[in-house]
This record gives sequence, C-alpha cells and structure tokens, in this order.
Amino acid sequence: MEAPSSHLSARGAPRWLLSGRRSSSSAGTECDTGRDMKTHFRVCRFIMEIGVKLGMRSVPVATACVLYHRFFERVNLAEYEPYLVAMSCVYLAGKVEEQHIRTRDIINVSHRYFNSGGAPLECDKEFWDLRDSVVQCEILILRQLSFQVSFEHPHKYLLHYMLSAKSLVNRHAWSRTPVTETSWALLRDCYHGSMCIRHSAQHIAIAMLYLALNSYGVELPVGEKPWWQLPVVQQ
Repeated sequence: MEAPSSHLSARGAPRWLLSGRRSSSSAGTECDTGRDMKTHFRVCRFIMEIGVKLGMRSVPVATACVLYHRFFERVNLAEYEPYLVAMSCVYLAGKVEEQHIRTRDIINVSHRYFNSGGAPLECDKEFWDLRDSVVQCEILILRQLSFQVSFEHPHKYLLHYMLSAKSLVNRHAWSRTPVTETSWALLRDCYHGSMCIRHSAQHIAIAMLYLALNSYGVELPVGEKPWWQLPVVQQ
C-alpha cells in the first residue's frame, strides 16, 4: 500500500475538520490504546449524528461504522485523519446499502456539526479539495478492505429474537418495560467500538436482548428450547 497522501492525512484536512481531532486528543500520560479507543468512540458518534441529519437508515449508518472500524483495524490511526475517513465511510456505505448520499451534503452536514453557529461553507478551493479527498479516501478504503464491503448486521436477528421473546410473555407485561427500545439502543451503542467486528451478528443480537431483559428483570419461561432457538410466533 502506498504511503498516505497529504490530502488524506491531518496535514491536508481543513481546520474546522481538525477541531474534532483536537477534541479527541487526551493527556500525554494516557496510553495509546485508550486514547485511540476514545477517538474511535467520538468519530463513530460523529458518523451516527451526521447519518441522522442526512436521513440515513440504521443499517447504512451501521455499515459506515463497520467500514470505519475495519479500515483502522488495518492502518495506523496516526497516519490518517479519522473524521475524513468517517465522511468517506458514510459516502461508501450509502452506495453499499443503496441509499446514495451526495458528497456535497456530507461535507455541508459535517461542517455544520463542527461549526453549529458558524457561516455556511463556501464552494471555494477548500471545499473542492475536501471533496476530492473524500473520494480518494473512499478508494483507499476499498483497497484496504479488498473490496469486501458488504456486511451482515444484527438488526434482522434482533427483530426475530424480540418477536420470539415477546411471544413467551404476557403482552401487558412486555409493554410495561422498554425492552424493545433498550435492545435497539444497546445495539446502536455497540457500533461505537470494535465489538461490531469481533463477534457474529447473531451473537450480538442475542447479547443485546439478553442484557435488556436482565436490566428490567423480565424472566422468560424455560422450555424445551432456549428462546433464541424458537421460531417467530405472530401475535
């Protein structure tokens, strides 16, 4: 792999984008691993928030986070500007999941994210240079991942398991506890770190629902098969 160009490193990024990198930096006494984990957490939060503002569905946003984690699983965080990589991951995820997002919209929403009260971004040389960098970074991500950019997510499994668990308890007892909302929130949170690439989609879905059930003390009846092996029963 060729050395990173200045357009994809921190040196070539605009100042407003670098402000996010500076806010992710920690004290020099903190170990590199802990500092990198905090950076990845903040950048994935950035991906999720701009994804909402761009009207992206949950699966494309999840794909963008997985692309980001897979990329930095292979390269050194210090060599690339993480927020630029995140913007390219959002752009690429839109293509992969067939919800195309324009680079102009990604750049404008990202600029607004870091400059909530500032002036709109002008279509000057800095804008077009950043647009080129996003496209270049997309190609770099594809090359690093060997064009393997289609992933299986836990979302469909979590929905299946929730329907199975719901069929085992009283309808009113289920409605009194926010197990569904908590399960989806936990699933979203797992994309902040590398958990989403270290475990299978099915195992993550089971773990999120199990944690939600235990958090609210919801006990499922014991049967011949565990609840995650039961077929879905429509109510």
